[in-house]
Amino acid sequence: MEPRITLITLAVADLQRSLAFYRDGLGWPTEGIVGEEIENGAVVFFDLQKGMKLALWPRTSLAAEARVAAEGMSAATFEIAHNVHTRQEVDEVVALARAAGAKVTNPPAHRAWGGYSAHFQDPDGHLWEIAWNPDPRFAVD
Repeated sequence: MEPRITLITLAVADLQRSLAFYRDGLGWPTEGIVGEEIENGAVVFFDLQKGMKLALWPRTSLAAEARVAAEGMSAATFEIAHNVHTRQEVDEVVALARAAGAKVTNPPAHRAWGGYSAHFQDPDGHLWEIAWNPDPRFAVD
C-alpha cells in the first residue's frame, strides 16, 4: 500500500460556526457548504497544498456514515500541525486564530527541540500546532 493522505476531515458540532472560524477568522478560501441536498451530505472543503484537502463535516453525519458513536472526543488524541516559514508567521497565525475565537492552550515560544511553536483549539476543541521548525526535513515550500 502506498502511504498517502489526501483528505483530513474534522467532525464539528456546528458547521456554520466552524466554516466562519476557518473561512472568516483564518482567511482560508472555500466554496462554503456543499452537499446540503444529500442526507448527511453537508460538508465544507478547503484546498491545502499539493492536492490535499481539509473537510469540515457535522459530527453526527460522520458518526452515521462510519457507524460509530458521536461522543467521546479528547483533545489529546489528535493534533494537526501547520508549519510556517518564520517565527513571526507563528505569531501571526495564532493572533488570527485567537481573534476568530480559538482557545490558545500553549502560547508561541521557543521550544527545546529548536523551533518556535504554539497550540490552539478550534471551536470544536480540535488541537492545532503552529510551528516554525529549523530542521530542513520540515521546510515549508
